[in-house]
Amino acid sequence: MKKFFSLLVFLLIAVFPFAVRAEETRSPYRLSKVVVLSRHNLRTPTAGNTQILSELTPHKWMRWTAAPGNLSMKGAELETLMGQYFRQWLENEGLMEANCEPPMGEMRFYANSFQRTIATARYFASGMLPMANVRVERRLALDEADPVFLPGLPAELSDDFRAKATAELDAQGGIQGLAGRLKKETGLLSEILDFKNSAYGQEHGMTAFSTEDVEYELDTLRIGGSFRSAMRAGDALTLQYYEADASTDAAFGRALTEEEWRGIARIKDMGILALFRMPTVSGRLAQPLISEMKDELLLDGRKFTFLCGHDINLSTVLSALGAEDFKLPDTIEEKTPIGAKLVLEKRTDADGAEYASLKLVYQSAEQMRERVPLTPDAPPMVFPIRLSRLEANADGLYPFEAVVRRMDEAISAGAEK
Repeated sequence: MKKFFSLLVFLLIAVFPFAVRAEETRSPYRLSKVVVLSRHNLRTPTAGNTQILSELTPHKWMRWTAAPGNLSMKGAELETLMGQYFRQWLENEGLMEANCEPPMGEMRFYANSFQRTIATARYFASGMLPMANVRVERRLALDEADPVFLPGLPAELSDDFRAKATAELDAQGGIQGLAGRLKKETGLLSEILDFKNSAYGQEHGMTAFSTEDVEYELDTLRIGGSFRSAMRAGDALTLQYYEADASTDAAFGRALTEEEWRGIARIKDMGILALFRMPTVSGRLAQPLISEMKDELLLDGRKFTFLCGHDINLSTVLSALGAEDFKLPDTIEEKTPIGAKLVLEKRTDADGAEYASLKLVYQSAEQMRERVPLTPDAPPMVFPIRLSRLEANADGLYPFEAVVRRMDEAISAGAEK
């Protein structure tokens, strides 16, 4: 019954959008521009992992609703809901009118060249601009990595770069130290999967995933050892958590606490969490995307930009911009939740002074699992991002030029590596 009600409300929103009086919700700072960096929404396990997953447990994984690595049907619904929320927010802020059909160049949608990123941008656009024929830009053939989003590291790393990156990783305890902190979580994952009775476990004589054989290749940013298989299983289990009808279904009949689910998500996010604390590597990977974001922010006539990539993009951009450390509430993914959006706003006060703010906008675990419609009265999660060594005003806004300088610094530092 609950699902039927949620679906009914979803359809009513699509036909009868909420009308909220702008003067009751609009900020005293006029919104003039928005740049969004989004992670794609719910996908299926990526190509190449499906056969491996079947070897990691005797249990049957859920039947996915899309091809490997593609946006799932539920992911499409959730992204449409987020687009509908942005439509209401931007109308209330006066940045766009109801039933907006923006002129060419006023809004831009650009995605990495994978189905899940392109489809996420399309579903978001359909919710935000239902009357417009939106074109989602992509620069390469399908499934080719766009270097703006996934540039990789140079073929030959300088000794200085390698030394700095290694020192930053060592400061976290090295890859063995990071994996070792997840020993309890990998033990739980092994129990959930009944790993000891899996084809992989029996073939390798293992009763649990090991945190001691973990390896890290800086050149490819690849984590190896049996922990890599644990990361794949943690990823698939997290996807089941959002997709399944009940959390016990997601964990193969075992009821987990929210903290235990956060532990599972930490396993699959270990590479992202490491990158977040490695400024040298993050700066190099984020450089082309921050450059793209800055160009969009300064482009005359552009009101709204939507860039759709991956969790690695959110992680590296936040790190390169000097975001203070944080832990997101109401989500099992503590840094870069599925479908999360880094929103960069440009605003102007009554005296004409320009300001900028950064925030992460994401659906809570409950909103995702239950497909909760999003409105100004029932919004998604909004978490302000603070930048180190920059002073915000009483309303949490930074001088616009200071944020642009920070982006310039990140671009310059990334280009040097």
